[in-house]
Amino acid sequence: MSSVVKNATLLFLGRTIVRAQALLGDPAAKLFDMSPSRDPYPAYEAVRARGTLVKSRMGLYLTASHELCLDLLRDPDFGTLPAGALSPVDSDAYVDGRRLVNPVEESFLVRNPPDHTRLRRLVAPWFTPKGLRAQAATVERVVDEYLDDAARKSTFDLVGDFAARVPIQVIADLLGVPGADHQAFARWGSALVNALDGVRDMGEMRALHRGLREFEAFLDDLVEHRRESPGDDIVSALVAHDDLSREDLIATTELLLVAGFETTVNLIGNAVLAVLAHPQVRARLVEDPTYADAVVEETLRLDPPVQYTVRVPFKSTRVAGTWIPKGTPIMLMLAAANRDPAVFADPHRFDPGRADGREHLAFSSGIHYCLGAGLARMEAAAALRGLFGRFPDLRAAGRVRRRPSRVIRGAARFPVHAGTTKHHTMVENIS
Repeated sequence: MSSVVKNATLLFLGRTIVRAQALLGDPAAKLFDMSPSRDPYPAYEAVRARGTLVKSRMGLYLTASHELCLDLLRDPDFGTLPAGALSPVDSDAYVDGRRLVNPVEESFLVRNPPDHTRLRRLVAPWFTPKGLRAQAATVERVVDEYLDDAARKSTFDLVGDFAARVPIQVIADLLGVPGADHQAFARWGSALVNALDGVRDMGEMRALHRGLREFEAFLDDLVEHRRESPGDDIVSALVAHDDLSREDLIATTELLLVAGFETTVNLIGNAVLAVLAHPQVRARLVEDPTYADAVVEETLRLDPPVQYTVRVPFKSTRVAGTWIPKGTPIMLMLAAANRDPAVFADPHRFDPGRADGREHLAFSSGIHYCLGAGLARMEAAAALRGLFGRFPDLRAAGRVRRRPSRVIRGAARFPVHAGTTKHHTMVENIS
């Protein structure tokens, strides 16, 4: 049996099993079978209602508890499970007999110590508070630049024309990527992120393989360019480490490029959706641009880009009173934990500035706390300040199309009408 036929068969069987278990009421299967276009939060509450730790017949456990999620994220006896490990198919791609690197499955994102520690330490200095302060002016400049482009249209796609372009340009500058092609980056990022839940069909697998081929060819050229002409950027610093394998170099660079914009583009989109749905929040944001920071934080809590992650115990242990065998996956439902009534008062209400707003787990916790959390916050707040400062009457101009992913929640397309445009920012820039 050819690998194509085998994978197609396994994908069909996998979908059939999930659908059957969902019909039987299995909590994990119901989540896996749910359309990404649906509101997932009622389903999360159904899991919470079953208890602190919920068993699935699909070989894993789930928790919506903030306390338990936080404990397991910080527990050194638990580690990561490679993305796609629960998928029934082999999604590896090859070129001329060489397996292509998949940054989602081979970078420090899913590595455990000591490899995680070694690789993360190489790039951490660029994401410290000092490093971020150096990026603030760049972020503001990029936001203004793409708002200038958007202002030339009465209607534009918030995602493709603005929310994606800002973080792609910022992370490309940080990594020293010349002439960043935001459309190519967005395509590669989508192919990787859409496969986070596990590849669902052969079309998605082909898109993943095509994206990996293009992405790796681009980075091979970039690495070679930085070997010959090093600069003050992350790729040049990584290239200077002679003990870093090619696979680790490619995986780390790809991860930073993808994670550097995928989280932020969805955060910006989710925040704008929330602002448009709450007129009083919009009014305050237009009046007081500094309110953007509180809006971003509450969006991270109420509707985070990353919905869940997985941890496995390195040895058999007891969790919430249940004996868990070594290596058993536990789905930590971060988005559900962020609405845990044991931690957050009136947890389903969008309330920017709430006293406990930063207790959310949108950026994970422990050693895998998101390296780019500070940059994402900075970019999203700058985007909101610029967007509603320039377009105070911004409104939706059509149906929002959701990302085809359950792990990553955000808009793939979000048409908006600019409404009345304030020109003061552009005038200031000219002067």
